[in-house]
Amino acid sequence: MEGAKIIIGSIEKHGVDRVFGHPGGAVLPLYEALRNSSLTHVLTRTEQGAAHAASGYARMTGKPGVCIVTSGPGATNIITGIATAQADSVPLVVITGQVQRDRIGTDAFQEADIAGASEPFTKHTYLVQDAADLPRIMNEAFHIASTGRPGPVLVDIPVDVQKEDVQAENDPSINIRGYKPVFKGNRKQIKAAIAALEKSERPLICAGGGILCSGSRTPLNIFLQKTGIPVVHTLMGNGAVDMDLPNVMGMIGSHGHLRAKQALKESDLLIIIGARISDRATAGGHIFEREKIILHIDIDPAEVGKNIETHIPIVGDAGDVLIYMLKHMDFTKTWDWKPSRTPSEAVVPMKSSPDRLDPAVLLHHVSEKADSDAIFTADVGLNQIWAARHITMSGKRRFLTSGGLGTMGYGLPSAIGAKMAAPERQVFAVMGDGGIQMSLGELGTLSESGEKVVILLLNNQYLGMVRELQDNAYGVDCRHGVYFKKGPDFVQIAEAYGLKSAHAYNMESFGKILEQSLCGQDSWLIDCRIDPKINSVRRF
Repeated sequence: MEGAKIIIGSIEKHGVDRVFGHPGGAVLPLYEALRNSSLTHVLTRTEQGAAHAASGYARMTGKPGVCIVTSGPGATNIITGIATAQADSVPLVVITGQVQRDRIGTDAFQEADIAGASEPFTKHTYLVQDAADLPRIMNEAFHIASTGRPGPVLVDIPVDVQKEDVQAENDPSINIRGYKPVFKGNRKQIKAAIAALEKSERPLICAGGGILCSGSRTPLNIFLQKTGIPVVHTLMGNGAVDMDLPNVMGMIGSHGHLRAKQALKESDLLIIIGARISDRATAGGHIFEREKIILHIDIDPAEVGKNIETHIPIVGDAGDVLIYMLKHMDFTKTWDWKPSRTPSEAVVPMKSSPDRLDPAVLLHHVSEKADSDAIFTADVGLNQIWAARHITMSGKRRFLTSGGLGTMGYGLPSAIGAKMAAPERQVFAVMGDGGIQMSLGELGTLSESGEKVVILLLNNQYLGMVRELQDNAYGVDCRHGVYFKKGPDFVQIAEAYGLKSAHAYNMESFGKILEQSLCGQDSWLIDCRIDPKINSVRRF
């Protein structure tokens, strides 16, 4: 069988129904095999967009997202998408074309050492030298991407390997030396954790994105209900906790809630689940380690105790550990303590400008109108923080964003991929005017797809987060390089791509446009003119 057909057949066999890509000369055999397959191909406008769309698809289906791009610049353009997936533990299988084998190392046209260049950002990379290895390598790529801590795997395939006819084993077994992810948490360590928990008076749980990656949302929320233990979450853990529970304290970190910070200060035991506790989560402080016992549960041993000192490490799947704890804990004791000082933080301001939109008021209104299982993607910048703080994650809502790498341009293509994975659910993409200009071409992908996404463009004509950082560091008179003096008319751009679109200048006009956008099957871009003076976090 031809190498290209082996690759496409492997994608079909692993239950993926579509691939995201941008073709070129080095993947012509793959695209010919793809044309004759059952797979749907989504032609994105950029290679980075293909990776982000595949990321949204993967995060909603739990299956690896697959993208195919050509050699050279096609491959190097996708590195940011790969690094974004790696930082947020998203399973991707990235297939890149390569020049033919006898030209590798000759500076041939569109040659780039993508395996070497992407190695720091991938879980594993392959450069395929023999078509007979393709069935094994493809099996391994899907296995590595989706097991243990999920992540991206890159398979670089010379064009002549794609054309090569071989007699290859169809479904070789997987036996990868040195790769044995631990799923089952160590029972002795879990019992030690239970003993420490039962002695504590003020335990606190910190839920990270690993809860969602592992599908452990249900056991976590049962655990929270049965114990009454207060819970905080990270940015990536937004949506992991049922926000209707009385013991939810909010988001931690540099843009988190005061109540969550206070709970961290006063707790005497902290259970971190599926979070690496990066500098953004600690906000540069040391309140995590202040006079408390720390338990850290994560499937990746490299993350346990990496950023903060851990007293009881547990390597394993979050769901497995939580279910074991539920079976072996004494539930005659509960811990419904509250922080002694609970600073007041209103969700929305009491007053807002009549002629400028306030993002808090706007997103609170969207929360009320959206379905209980709606999907929200957020880009990076002020829009990300506003979305994380002001969209109520009740019901089965999901929140997808680039939390680790902080990649501008992620929100729109990931929304497209998420909508394709869950066509029955509402999808909103919260974007800033800076971020959307990094993925404007994907408006064309959205238009062609026929899928419905409502884009909430929070437009303040600034690189707002950088403006805020400059204000804090150097004063408001020292802003430089952050103002879009001639911002484009995004409504005209959206309409040029065949999308419906409108400007919103105040809540009255926004409310009417939102109602209109929620009807029918058309995608919308709503250009919301945001008050440019509003910062990421305000205390109302």
